[in-house]
Amino acid sequence: MKVAFLGIGLMGLPMSLNLLKQNVELTVWNRTRSKAEALTWSGAAVAETPSAAVADADIVITMLENGPIVEDVLFKQAGTESFKAGATVIDMSSIPPEMAREHAAKLSERGINYLDAPVSGGTVGAEQATLSIMAGGDQAVFDQCKPLLEYLGKATYIGPVGAGQLAKCANQAIVGITIGAVSEALLLAAEGGANPEAVREALMGGFAGSRILELHGQRMIDRTFNPGATSRVQLKDLRTILDTARDQNMTLPLAQRTYDQYLELVNKGFEEVDHSGLLLQLESMNGKRLNQTPTQMPARKEEKTDV
Repeated sequence: MKVAFLGIGLMGLPMSLNLLKQNVELTVWNRTRSKAEALTWSGAAVAETPSAAVADADIVITMLENGPIVEDVLFKQAGTESFKAGATVIDMSSIPPEMAREHAAKLSERGINYLDAPVSGGTVGAEQATLSIMAGGDQAVFDQCKPLLEYLGKATYIGPVGAGQLAKCANQAIVGITIGAVSEALLLAAEGGANPEAVREALMGGFAGSRILELHGQRMIDRTFNPGATSRVQLKDLRTILDTARDQNMTLPLAQRTYDQYLELVNKGFEEVDHSGLLLQLESMNGKRLNQTPTQMPARKEEKTDV
C-alpha cells in the first residue's frame, strides 16, 4: 500500500514519522520543500508537486491549515484526474463540515473515496501516536483505513461524511472555552493572593480537573507559549464552530465570547503563540499578571522580519 502525505507542518511531520516507523511506503509533499526533505532520512520520498505525490497513492492524507488550502491543494494543484481510481483521501485537517461534504461529492464523481478525519491531541499526541481521530464517511472505507489510522492514534467512526468535522467542532469548543475558564480561574486566584501553581494542583483532584488544566494550566504558570497549536488556528476553528451553529439556527454564547477574546489576542500580533496564550489577552484586559516568570513565546507579528 502506497501512502501520500500532504502537509508537513507541526502536526504532519511527527505523524509522517510514525507512519514511516511502521514501514509504510510514504511519499510526502509540502509547500516549503525543506520541511518534507527532513523526512528523507527516515525513508520517505519527496514529491515536487501534489499531483506527483498522489499519482501512485492508494491513500492520500492531508494535514493542512484550513479548508481553502485543502481545496486548493486537492482540486487545483493536484486535480482529481491525478488520483488513482479507487484511491482514498483522508483529510485530517480541520475544515467546515459542509466543505467536507462538498469535497467528498467532488471526489466521488471520479471514483475516489473520502474520509474526513480531523484529530485532537496536539503536537504531543502526534509525536506519541496517541491522537484522537474522529472519522466521518462510509463505514466500510473507515474499516479499511482503520489499521493505518491507528498507527497515528485512536480512530473512532463518528458517522457519515462531515461527522468527523462536527466532532472536531465539539472538541474545539470545549478546548477553547476551557482554556478561557482556566485562564480566568488562575488569574483570579493569583490576584487574591493564592499561589496559582498550588491552586492548579488542588483543582486537579476535583471536578475541575481536566487535560486543559493539567497541560495548558501548567503552560500558563510556566509562561511557555511556544505553539503546540497556535492561537490563529484556534480562532479559525472557533469561527467554523460559530458558522456551523448559525447554519443550524443555533446561538452559542460561550463559543462567541471565547472567539471574541482570541480575535483580540490575534489582532494584537500574538497569532503564533500557543492557544493557552489566551491568558495574555486576559492579563492585558485587567492590567495584571499571573506571575513574574519570564514569558517564552514566538515574536509578535509586528516584530518579525520575514513578513
